[in-house]
Amino acid sequence: MTSLKPFHATDLFRVNAVNLDVLTENYNISFYLSYLAQWPSLFFSTENPQGEITGYMMGKAEGRGKEWHGHVTCLSVAADYRRIGLARTLVENLERRSEDPYDAYFIDLFVRASNALAIGMYRKFGYSVYRRVVGYYGSDDGVDNEDAFDMRKPLKRDKNRESIRQDGENFRVRPEDVYL
Repeated sequence: MTSLKPFHATDLFRVNAVNLDVLTENYNISFYLSYLAQWPSLFFSTENPQGEITGYMMGKAEGRGKEWHGHVTCLSVAADYRRIGLARTLVENLERRSEDPYDAYFIDLFVRASNALAIGMYRKFGYSVYRRVVGYYGSDDGVDNEDAFDMRKPLKRDKNRESIRQDGENFRVRPEDVYL
């Protein structure tokens, strides 16, 4: 049985096994700590009965007006604990917490356009591609840049489903257009 727990600063010393994945973004400690300080209720983990972290979610709330939303910054599940529903548990928990107390219109996330497995998983969770961000992932010199899909799921506050669109894979924007 796995349990959901609030993430603590000392948990950063226990997430290495979860982060050992080529598609998991790794950040410096100050980045994790800034999320923990600003959005503690949107940063949580799952643990097995032995107290080992089996997955975690790092999220935030951002935007203005109808763009006010919850954001999946990092979702990672240890390889031995995949395909048993932990990712769904973590995502659904972020969705609930983004609705109450944050009253968000939607949840969004960025995923590499080549990561078909993650895209399929998020589609099963009710997310759709809102837009393609051309060259979102890459180096400062522009070599080997990769596109991202901005995937979204409307929440209860978005009664008219204005936060999503059809055919988002073909709606292209540049990274600098994302945060206007």
